[in-house]
Amino acid sequence: MNATEQEEREYLEEIKEKLALAIRRGDDAVRQQSAELREKKQYLHEHQSGLDEADLVAADQSINRMAFTGEAAVGRKRRLMKLAQSPYFGRIDFAPRGSREATPVYIGVHSFMDERRRRGLIFDWRAPISSMFYDFELGDAFYATPSGVIHGAIGRKRQYKIRDGRLEFMLENDVNIHDDVLQRELAKSSDDKMKNIVATIQRDQNAVIRNETAPVMVIQGVAGSGKTSIALHRIAFLLYRYRETLAARDVLIISPNKVFADYISNVLPELGEEHLPELGMEELAADLLGQQYPFQTFFEQVSALLETPAPAFVERIRFKASFEFLGQLNQYLLHVENHYFTGAALRVGSAVVPLAFLQARFRAYHRVPLLKRFALVAEDVRNHVRAATGRKLSGGEKATIGEAIPRMFKFNNVLDFYRDFYRWLGQPALFRYEPGTSLEYADVFPLIYLRIRLEGSAAYDHVKHLLVDEMQDYTPVQYAVLGRLFSCRKTILGDVSQTVNPYSASSAETIERVFPQAEVVKLYRSYRSTVEITAFAQRLAPNPDIIPLERHGPAPVVAGFGSAAEELQALQGMLTAAPGSAPQSLGIICKTLKQAEQVHEALQGPGVYLLTDESTAFREGVVITTAHLAKGLEFDAVIVPFVSAGNYHTEVDKRMLYIACTRAMHRLTLTHAGERTTFLAG
Repeated sequence: MNATEQEEREYLEEIKEKLALAIRRGDDAVRQQSAELREKKQYLHEHQSGLDEADLVAADQSINRMAFTGEAAVGRKRRLMKLAQSPYFGRIDFAPRGSREATPVYIGVHSFMDERRRRGLIFDWRAPISSMFYDFELGDAFYATPSGVIHGAIGRKRQYKIRDGRLEFMLENDVNIHDDVLQRELAKSSDDKMKNIVATIQRDQNAVIRNETAPVMVIQGVAGSGKTSIALHRIAFLLYRYRETLAARDVLIISPNKVFADYISNVLPELGEEHLPELGMEELAADLLGQQYPFQTFFEQVSALLETPAPAFVERIRFKASFEFLGQLNQYLLHVENHYFTGAALRVGSAVVPLAFLQARFRAYHRVPLLKRFALVAEDVRNHVRAATGRKLSGGEKATIGEAIPRMFKFNNVLDFYRDFYRWLGQPALFRYEPGTSLEYADVFPLIYLRIRLEGSAAYDHVKHLLVDEMQDYTPVQYAVLGRLFSCRKTILGDVSQTVNPYSASSAETIERVFPQAEVVKLYRSYRSTVEITAFAQRLAPNPDIIPLERHGPAPVVAGFGSAAEELQALQGMLTAAPGSAPQSLGIICKTLKQAEQVHEALQGPGVYLLTDESTAFREGVVITTAHLAKGLEFDAVIVPFVSAGNYHTEVDKRMLYIACTRAMHRLTLTHAGERTTFLAG
């Protein structure tokens, strides 16, 4: 069937006709359901006074059902419209074992049925049978179904590029089918949003996407390995696989910033899924701390490290980002449990309650947060006194007991405990905070962890899957907090080489110590940058395991200028030179926000945008921002200004430079006035 390209073109036209018919039927269904819903509402409005409560409830349920059916019809039409633009991207001809004849399986973003013949014309990329397209070349193959594994053989494999309903190219089966299409896709310009990668998913990526068993999956991927895209496709797969029990609203993304959240917002809707709720780590902290403690943001912490890296400040950050620090917090809580409930025997009227009884009751509630035990112990004391005296207690006696128990504990305030923790360590100088000032960012999550352990916290039980991006920027204490708040499955991803704060970076191995049940996957193939750009970035952060895709382009340029004014003038020239061949997207990536603002001031004009920590959307064109905020983004061309020895000289600076360089897909230019940074020596 469809052996030649001409036959494939004719088949595509048949499929488009069937899709057009299905869209027309969908339109009719939507119109009919809308009309029925209007009639039902009108009837209810006119006869409301004559209906009893049971009738009203039944009518309300009926309207809700009709509205839900209407929404489903609208969603189906939207999927069909998407298929009409590009019905499928792949095909395998599969013959199950024992069958002589191979059946063509066309694979697309969504499934499409021939309703009359009850036959699948297009299979969703997430369907079990579609997994063979990603996992096997010609020959023996198999796929797993709920009823068992189906073995057989693939006799043909093709890949298509269909845009606006037109077949642009078709590739016949061979070992490099994905690489050929990948090269074509990667050579194109970037967009203002991340795109789906269903047509080019690689075998190792497919294994991550379709993993259903890992309670915690940690994806450690090099720059440009597609880890964020893989994680989003993984969520899309799980939403498809568990559609009866998992909806988009049940998934939460912990996102590094609003710009990044906007940049990735297209992927799931492209795959037919809804937008996912997202939350920044600082928003989570604000939810948990309320207005009680204003705190420094992560962006402010990194800015301070870039501009005024005081040794004591660095030491506080480094100490609180270690796994050992989390262990010390837990040891302190055990010390509190065993030593901080002190006092004397409690006299209530003629009865005396021994201290040993009070302490025993306190320890009996070891599963209850420490500061929540007092009410339970007080109730036990009241029962003990009633039994000992054989009489009821007066209101005053009950109140005396209720007030006396908390006073036997050394502290009742979480901040007092946190300050005491550093005294217990013998290092009180490691906590700097005065009322009216802001908490350092390094103290925010340790304080939250203590609060959860001491007071408890409402868990986020409605979240059934947590996705954490930029994993390297979160500390073991932050993961311990996430572990206590979210008992669900988790997908955690990042790259330790791309940390913006090397003093508080977490690797996959660190996260594994917090979540021992985690499965760790490491991705070494880089798809974003050309071989030349990847080799250049490797001088900043060597990784012998990285495998660049064999795609070539111009070598990165490092240009020196006599003065800062000349450098800014050169940047202006780069924007105006050869407008006809200008890239679709250009990122000018600076070390600090102050420098980004300076460049923006010099280059202001239409299509030139400044991204700050308060920005909420990613804009296509010339984007001026910091390396911190550019993480996860990519551009056709990148310019990194001010790469002088005076500007890039610390370990944090070096990480920022690496992140900036690895945002470039096709072209990379670095500029400096005066001596260039030693990080670019040679």
